[in-house]
Amino acid sequence: MNKYFFRHTIRLLLLMFFIFFLSCSNSTGDKPQDKEEEWIDAYEMNKRLNRGINLGNALEAPNEGDWGVVLKAEYFNIIKAAGFSAVRIPVRWSAHAQSDSPYTIDWAFMSRVDWAVAQARSNDLIAIVNIHHYEEIFVNPAAHKKRFLALWKQIAEHYKNQTQYLLFEILNEPHDQLTPDLWNEYLKEALEIIRESNPERIVIVATANWGGIDAIEKLQLPDDPRLIVTFHYYQPFHFTHQGAGWVQGSDAWLGTTWNGTASEKKAIQNDFDRVKNWSVAHNRPIFMGEFGAYSKADMDSRVRWTYFVAREAEKHGFSWAYWEFCSGFGAYDPVQNKWRPELLNALIP
Repeated sequence: MNKYFFRHTIRLLLLMFFIFFLSCSNSTGDKPQDKEEEWIDAYEMNKRLNRGINLGNALEAPNEGDWGVVLKAEYFNIIKAAGFSAVRIPVRWSAHAQSDSPYTIDWAFMSRVDWAVAQARSNDLIAIVNIHHYEEIFVNPAAHKKRFLALWKQIAEHYKNQTQYLLFEILNEPHDQLTPDLWNEYLKEALEIIRESNPERIVIVATANWGGIDAIEKLQLPDDPRLIVTFHYYQPFHFTHQGAGWVQGSDAWLGTTWNGTASEKKAIQNDFDRVKNWSVAHNRPIFMGEFGAYSKADMDSRVRWTYFVAREAEKHGFSWAYWEFCSGFGAYDPVQNKWRPELLNALIP
């Protein structure tokens, strides 16, 4: 009886320890960052981002499913198996947090983002989480500054123990009243808050004026080496956004083609040269966080444009993430449950 009691007690203690250990684990299901693991620098992380895809129209919709996309666990495995290295997860935190101080994020929504991050990491995909479609801050920045910073304080503290392969992107496509000068101020303050709990995490910073290249020379970054600069590329816009219901007058552009002429290619090369020159001058790695042509364009033109843009980005040393997985720009058909092979091959030959 004594031996039995002793063995039973030891087993019970071990079980209690195991339960306690699980209760202390990271909430996203991923292991906390090992403090002994060396954190790679921004340039190396940018190389590892390599080729990514956006999980668009899901968590940045007012509510997931409103725009026809609900994330599934199988999507992450499908993306990894196709050869992608990263997923960018656009998130509309502003639609799921209190309007007044302390601006608490809804726990159920936070858990859903946790799930998406965990799915990415379990499939060995680098995950990028941003603040997306915070429309109110673009209209009235001053009225939403405290809330914007409070959101980042919560997000950063929540994920502070996550692996370094979760990246933060401060804000998607700053524009309108959030001018380039004002954006320089806001991004600096947001970064300071992030650094309080995540001193080593790689942070992605967008250009102003909708994230395009036209405002890159106006971007002023803090003296922080652990930053990646991102821009979005949809030029020529009349081609990539023809027939897009959210763009006024875009039906007039229907039928616009992209044939890969010397002048068409040169325009893209010139744009990328401009970004590359800025990158070299400021010693910052570049991530092309969005690019794509809407489904109202003919498929042959979409394929030609996508292939050329992706290859030119790579030649210039940019990582990239296609917009997007399975909606209006989608490389994947969620009805047929298969890739659109021409687009996938244009992205990953």
